[in-house]
Amino acid sequence: MTRRVLAVLSPALLFLSGCAVGPRYKRPAAPVAQQWSGEQARGTSTGEPVEQWWLSFNDPEFRSLIERAVKANLDLKLATARIAEARAVRGIAKSGLFPTVEASASATRNRQRVIAPANGAAAIVPVEFNNFQGGFDASWELDVFGRVRRGLQAANADVAAAREARRDVLVAVLGEVGRTYAELRGFQFRLDIAQKNIATQQDTLDLTKSRATAGLATELDVARAAAQLETTRSVVPSLQSGIEISIHRLSVLLGQEPSALRAEVSPTAPVPMIPPEVPVGLRSELLERRPDVRQAEAQIAAATARVGEAKAEWFPRFTLFGSAGRQASQLHEITLGMGNFFSAGPAVSLPIFTGARIRSNIRVQDARLQQVVIGYRSTVLSALEETENALVNYSEEQSRRERLENAVKSNEEAVRLSSELYKAGLTDFLSVLDAQRELYANEDLLAQSRAAQAVNLIALYKALGGGWQSVALP
Repeated sequence: MTRRVLAVLSPALLFLSGCAVGPRYKRPAAPVAQQWSGEQARGTSTGEPVEQWWLSFNDPEFRSLIERAVKANLDLKLATARIAEARAVRGIAKSGLFPTVEASASATRNRQRVIAPANGAAAIVPVEFNNFQGGFDASWELDVFGRVRRGLQAANADVAAAREARRDVLVAVLGEVGRTYAELRGFQFRLDIAQKNIATQQDTLDLTKSRATAGLATELDVARAAAQLETTRSVVPSLQSGIEISIHRLSVLLGQEPSALRAEVSPTAPVPMIPPEVPVGLRSELLERRPDVRQAEAQIAAATARVGEAKAEWFPRFTLFGSAGRQASQLHEITLGMGNFFSAGPAVSLPIFTGARIRSNIRVQDARLQQVVIGYRSTVLSALEETENALVNYSEEQSRRERLENAVKSNEEAVRLSSELYKAGLTDFLSVLDAQRELYANEDLLAQSRAAQAVNLIALYKALGGGWQSVALP
């Protein structure tokens, strides 16, 4: 009879085991235009974005810093530890698909009062005996309505989200190293320009003093030259401060003490060179490259699965129980044989009254699903905004740099002409000072523009989600 019942129930249980209540995950719709808004940014193309974008600058020191940051950055290590945590949580969720088997053993000394005949009458007498018992207990929940499987789906999605979060951290670290390195070289470039102008203005001051001694210039000219020299010198401390702060930031990004890289990066080097053309791909492909968008999508998958896990609490739970063992009054009597005991059978539990706990949990999971869907849409819009802004900044900074280069050339000519005219007595000393001041100001702006162009390009690479595809992480 029992075999017939099992033969009838087995196909039904196998059929039900494929059921899973709750919504199924659907990738959220995020319509994105094929092309970037506006005209194509200057210096860009629609080719496939480069993965190892730091190589496009042809800077060995920059490349070395990137490689070491990938290995030693503490934020990356923290993100890796979170992946390990998510994988361990997934292991806990997966264990629910398998039977649970436990072994137990006990040894007790018992004393009971029993009724026994004594002298033709019943009497209560104490009896002492040993009880040795050992056995196995097993249980297995048949995941008929998919509660365990939904939990495992959520755990798998959490692992995927943690993996994408680490990739997002990697992209941010690469961008931060690049930005800080470009700013460092920019500060060094500006410091060189300031020192060059200080030397020039010092020569001008010495010449003016000599001319004043000879009666060819006034003390007013000397005072103006000295004031301009000190004004230029006042810029040096702020530039040196910027250099030190950049060194500290680079060192920490590489997981070291703030001053660890001072000897390595303190020698002046050029600002990273910009490649002639930067491939940015199509706008419609951006969402596939951005780790933060992929992370938000994985979070939707996890939240969807948890809604199903919560709804499965409405339905019965089917569990198979079994136990077997041996019990004896003497330890040497615990052997395999007729003295063994066992029990086995199914069990069903159904929630009747939970004080609205299940309904409230479903509402909680539905609300969390709505939150991550809204968060996904916000992430998509932020990704598009960041990339569009990076394209505009990179394109416009190129035009600004070219105009500043032309301005510097004109300023150099103005300094040369004003100096010659002043020495010939054809113009006043104020014209010389104005020309020198304008030259230094535009040279400094040009240095800032070159650094900003490199920073803007790195921001563009970061906005495109580049870098994580080619970096092997555990």
